[in-house]
Amino acid sequence: MTLALILAGLVLLLFTGLPVFAGLMLFGGGLLVATQGGLGSISEVIYGELNRYLLVAIPLFAFMAHVMIRSRIVDDLYGTAYTLTRHLPGGVGIATIAACTVFAAISGSSVATALTIGSVAIPQMIRFGYEPRAAYGLVAAGGTLGILIPPSGPMVLYGVVSDTSIGALFMAGVVPGLLMAGIFAAWTLGTSALGRRAVRREPRASLGESLGALRKSVWALSLPALVLGGMYAGVFTATEAAAAGASLALLVGIVVYRTIGWGEIWASALDASRTSAMLFMILAGASVFGFVLTKMRIPHEIVQWVVAQQIGVLGFLLGIMALVFVLGMFLETIAIILITTPVILPAMAHLGINPIWYGVLLTINLELALITPPVGMNLFTIKAVAKAPIGQIIAGALPYVLLIALCLALVMAWPQLALWLPGTMLR
Repeated sequence: MTLALILAGLVLLLFTGLPVFAGLMLFGGGLLVATQGGLGSISEVIYGELNRYLLVAIPLFAFMAHVMIRSRIVDDLYGTAYTLTRHLPGGVGIATIAACTVFAAISGSSVATALTIGSVAIPQMIRFGYEPRAAYGLVAAGGTLGILIPPSGPMVLYGVVSDTSIGALFMAGVVPGLLMAGIFAAWTLGTSALGRRAVRREPRASLGESLGALRKSVWALSLPALVLGGMYAGVFTATEAAAAGASLALLVGIVVYRTIGWGEIWASALDASRTSAMLFMILAGASVFGFVLTKMRIPHEIVQWVVAQQIGVLGFLLGIMALVFVLGMFLETIAIILITTPVILPAMAHLGINPIWYGVLLTINLELALITPPVGMNLFTIKAVAKAPIGQIIAGALPYVLLIALCLALVMAWPQLALWLPGTMLR
């Protein structure tokens, strides 16, 4: 009951429009004063949370993403995907899913994926006969892959808060991410083949055309291969992989595409700094909130309640997933991670729930938050790109809510979909 009141109070405070970091800091500080009579060692708590080597990966991955976006690789990426799939029913839609999948492994951001791919793909899809709402929904859903396919900013934050290997989390997201992309592609192919509205198709690309298209996007494909392959082989830690990825992104932009100069590098660094500073401020606020919950023994009470009610792993996960889904309708993904994770970690440990598996389930659920109203960030991103009515975009995204829920159910039923690849990593 105490936890429910605390969460309700925090959500109401955030509804006022207060920045997430300020809401967490003020609410946590207020609870600390009310229960302990003072702020105590709050500065040491914040310093201890932010003084982590792993956090260096956040600005490096952000810098890598901004450099690659400014390199304008998306045209080659989308062109390659379309060349390889144009003969299939719904080929242009499948190309959009494929481009979102690869770009997700570069940007690590759902909003950036939806924004960048959407600006290229939506006009093309409508030109080929897609209903506008179907095009909007497909890109909004494809963009959600940005936080599941590594590198992923939310996974980094979850790894820091839960003290879980970020490299293992990244690897755990690969198979579910590809599974979800496959489900989206199958849905697109099926609805295009059986739909009442004809979607234009073109002849199959020749071998020469396919090889030429792949040659154009080889540098875009090399970046996720370096980052993920290096971590999988045990060559890089997550932070070192971020540094290697940022270096390769600079090389591609300056030497290969020749679209990056000092001005673009400076702008990329500024954008990465702003993104990282925002995340670090939220993390600082979350550390205060988590500290006061621990002082109030809320996590301990949750463990006692779980023991008393004899809730099994499935019941606990279903309850937490339902809570995250509801919170996702109103809060940002980062806030949800930082509010819920410290509270449930002891209960997860008691039930023997693998934190890597849970991290993937949480991330898939957070993808739902990106395309469910009223605060679905990808919905508003598509609105900004397409200048379309929000109702049309929501209607187009609804089938993908069910498809993401299906993927969540599959990973919950078969944990090895998430745990197999991390288990084969070289340590």
